[in-house]
Amino acid sequence: MSTGKDAGRRFGLIVVADEVLTGSRTDKHLPAFRELLHARGHGLAWCWILPDDPQVLSRQLAASMAERLPVFCCGGIGATPDDHTRACAAVAAGVALERHPEALALIEARFGPEAYPHRVLMADLPAGARLIPNPVSRIPGFSVGEHWFLPGFPRMAWPMAEWVLDQHYPAAAPPREDAVAVRNTPESRLVPLMRALEGRHQGLKLFSLPHMGDDPADRWVLLGFRGQGDLDAAMAALRRALEAEGLAFGPPPGHPED
Repeated sequence: MSTGKDAGRRFGLIVVADEVLTGSRTDKHLPAFRELLHARGHGLAWCWILPDDPQVLSRQLAASMAERLPVFCCGGIGATPDDHTRACAAVAAGVALERHPEALALIEARFGPEAYPHRVLMADLPAGARLIPNPVSRIPGFSVGEHWFLPGFPRMAWPMAEWVLDQHYPAAAPPREDAVAVRNTPESRLVPLMRALEGRHQGLKLFSLPHMGDDPADRWVLLGFRGQGDLDAAMAALRRALEAEGLAFGPPPGHPED
């Protein structure tokens, strides 16, 4: 059923944090951004967790900028020696790092004389960067093209991300999903059928998820489509293909029709 909205966008997410990689902190951004995007009809294409390493950051940001996908990047935009994201974003974009006058004014207004000599470094941004308002500390994030650079602190990053989405990415029709449970069939047996269906239904992605219970009767493969295309037509084609192969299937366990 059409909602009258356009299809959603796919986003990348980069979390810059040595602490996550070493295990001293647990990442909270992935589930939060997944929910923020899903609520607006968008979705995550990928998520990278990267170290506070200039060489790695510059290389990976250059790769993501070349992909021309909107990307949120959380972390490393502060003023301490281990905050490299601002400089690496400039390197990746091929521009200079320069003092942003509006960011400078915000930092001076927030800290007064204590802005110098260290906090003021947060106003050194890639040339041409646009600011992202920070409702918590008033120290802005910034964007380079469709890369949106936010603090690592969730209480700042998440409302800033909501502002970006509300200002630049209109809510879209939410993705839909449907599947059947294929029983008494190993997932490998379904590969030729999946290859035949993959890519035939625009806006939809075919997926399979095996369920391996201890009881043979509790083993099945969840096979279906998700996305924003014609889900009914895709599922009809899937059911016909399963019937043609003589494979047993039905509603997934827990489904109202089960």
